Order: sequence, then structure tokens, then C-alpha cells
Amino acid sequence: MEETGLVPLFYHADVAVGKQVLDACYQGGARLLEFTNRGDFAHEVFAALNKYALRELPGMILGVGSVTDAGTASLYLQLGANFIVTPVLREDIAVVCNRRKVLWSPGCGSLTEIARAEELGCEVVKLFPGSTYGPGFVKSVLGPQPWTRIMPTGGVSPTAESLRAWFGAGVLCVGMGSQLIGKALVAEGDYGLLRERCAAALALIREVRA
Repeated sequence: MEETGLVPLFYHADVAVGKQVLDACYQGGARLLEFTNRGDFAHEVFAALNKYALRELPGMILGVGSVTDAGTASLYLQLGANFIVTPVLREDIAVVCNRRKVLWSPGCGSLTEIARAEELGCEVVKLFPGSTYGPGFVKSVLGPQPWTRIMPTGGVSPTAESLRAWFGAGVLCVGMGSQLIGKALVAEGDYGLLRERCAAALALIREVRA
């Protein structure tokens, strides 16, 4: 997360489509992806994609997002999830992930929630929805808590203006879903465009960090 600064978010029920998306992101320079747990049998799709990544995409790290309870977190850990992302702060998920020493990133929306998450061992806080809070919130949090690592998700776009604002405020990385991997792009099978978008976003991140 810290090295690349980008966490693509994606869900699709078709394993074949998932492999194409993984390939495009990987070729574009992404080295991790958050598979969102949003549909029936999503865990089966993730299991297939994770095995594919391990076999065909050296260095590609897959985690799971939209996890809402400890049971679901445990299920995905058994399937090899390398990190768990939640929309809210759930202490039961913290216990499950900490027991296995797997990174978990809870959705937080206040300094109190962020502080509690860190007390529970959180290394990277998910600011969600990012569009509600904005870069100014991040800057304000880092004033009294410069050790906090924040990943905004929602409200981040792969433009110089957006990335400059977020990274200028001090975020560790950004999560991008529909702004990067749009439904129309997937429906049209334009994976070349996705590869280009990933490469361009990563290049912008390197530029604004410099």
C-alpha cells in the first residue's frame, strides 16, 4: 500500500472476467487489489482469483473488502486473503485478523474511531466515504496524530487534481473502484484501457509524491 500508493477495488461474479481485470491491473503496475465481498458465492470467486494470482502474477497481493463480521473475515483468511478491509469499525474482525497477524483496515469517520482502531492494532485506517470528508479532514487528523496512516476510499479519482489533494494532505494510499475500473469498461472488455488507467494513475501518484 505504501510503496505503490494505489489499491484498486473490484468485484465481478465471473471468474474469467476477474482474471482479465487482474491481468490488466498487474500489467499496469498495480501490485495489490481489493476484491469486494458483494455477491452470492463471492468467496468462491475470490478463491479462484487468489490461486490464479499466486500461480500467474508474481508479487500480486489480493485482499478482501466489504467484510462486515468476524465469520466472513475468517472465511476469507482461510482462502488466503492478505488483508481485510471493512466499511465500519468492528472489534470482532480486529480480533480475528490480529490473531493471524493479517492487516485489517476498518472504515472510520471520526478521530475517536480512528484512535480506537489504532488501540486495536490497526495499521492503516480506511476513510470512508472519502467524498464526505475530503483531504482537509485527513490534514486535520494528522495534526494531532502524525503517526496515523489513512487510505481514503470513495471520492478519489485518477486525476492530477484529486491525487495531488489527497497525497498533499498526507494519505498513505488511495482506494479506487468505479473511477478506475468502471462497469462500462468491464462490460466492453476494454482491458487495454484499464491497463493504461492503472499505469497513468501510478505515474501520477509518483509525480505528486515527488
